[in-house]
Amino acid sequence: MARAIECLAGGISTTESHAMTTGVLIFAFNNEQIDYLAMANWSAKNIRRHLDLPVAVVTDQPVPQSYQFEQIIITEPEGSHQRKFDDLSESVTWYNVNRVDAYALSPWSTTLVLDADYVVASDQLKAVLNCNQDFMAHNLAYDVCGHPNFNEHNFFGQYRMPMWWATVMLFRRSEHARLIFESMQMIRCHWNHYKNLYNIGRTTYRNDFALSIALGIVNGHTLNHTNIPWALATVTHNQKLTQLELDRYRVDFVAQDGKHRWIQLEQDFHAMGKGQLGAIIDSAS
Repeated sequence: MARAIECLAGGISTTESHAMTTGVLIFAFNNEQIDYLAMANWSAKNIRRHLDLPVAVVTDQPVPQSYQFEQIIITEPEGSHQRKFDDLSESVTWYNVNRVDAYALSPWSTTLVLDADYVVASDQLKAVLNCNQDFMAHNLAYDVCGHPNFNEHNFFGQYRMPMWWATVMLFRRSEHARLIFESMQMIRCHWNHYKNLYNIGRTTYRNDFALSIALGIVNGHTLNHTNIPWALATVTHNQKLTQLELDRYRVDFVAQDGKHRWIQLEQDFHAMGKGQLGAIIDSAS
């Protein structure tokens, strides 16, 4: 069981009632090259501007006094592996298995779980918060630059099972949501079994796979899940992301015809290029 400690005076303890509270939960475990904690702090500022919500961060290290989180939850990362990101110079240690503990760790009754590298540039997620659902996630993601091959990421395993993305998850305290996260914990603990069962051609545990399998288990092995009603906009590792001004970004890429092109983004998106997003955050600090 993950261990949580409430560190900010005046906050709601994780052991107190969750009655009628809404907030955002971000996991931030740093590695050799990526400062996820700084990323979460930068994201928290965007969240307050656009969504007017408090932010709780889950981390394993002291948080600088200049960082402004409504709650700080200290817990140890429960697993790691090496991963190579295309925009980084070397493989890094990746701590990415604690997401299944979101239900247990969250201090809120309604929780929006966001990746630290999810860029909030609008109030679009208010529509998700206004939906009367116990659990919601994206079941489709797309490349903002229009590369059709990205659609392969919306499936997993030899049988091309549809995938739900753990990048953005909304849950409300309920039996349904609790069972989803408990199922994800079971899948994490028995990953080799589920990897073989679904013929997933990679040994590394992934939250998206666990979420997709858990939704199938809880919902009777059907596809009858409640989805966030738009696709997840994604900027991939091999595209160049820069910030033009507040909430406006530029993405440079090579089109299918080999020509160099660029687009402008003024919307929420998932930034897969951790180094590039880190550079934007460094320049803003």
